[in-house]
Amino acid sequence: MATKNSFEVSLQKLEDAVEQLESGDLSLDQALKVFSAGVKQTETCRNSLKDIELQVQQLLQDSDGTLQREPFDNE
Repeated sequence: MATKNSFEVSLQKLEDAVEQLESGDLSLDQALKVFSAGVKQTETCRNSLKDIELQVQQLLQDSDGTLQREPFDNE
């Protein structure tokens, strides 16, 4: 399972890739490599978030221990 630290590291790498791409200072070859690395970091972040969502679902239990699966809402 991905840890908070690996999520934060991946997110920072993704943000760095975006900054590099937005700068416009990269050659086409460099931009492609940075973009590819960014896509990999996106997948790592997405997987970490899925793992966290499963943990949250596991914590949503009734007092008698039965699991109540509810979608995770940001509200």
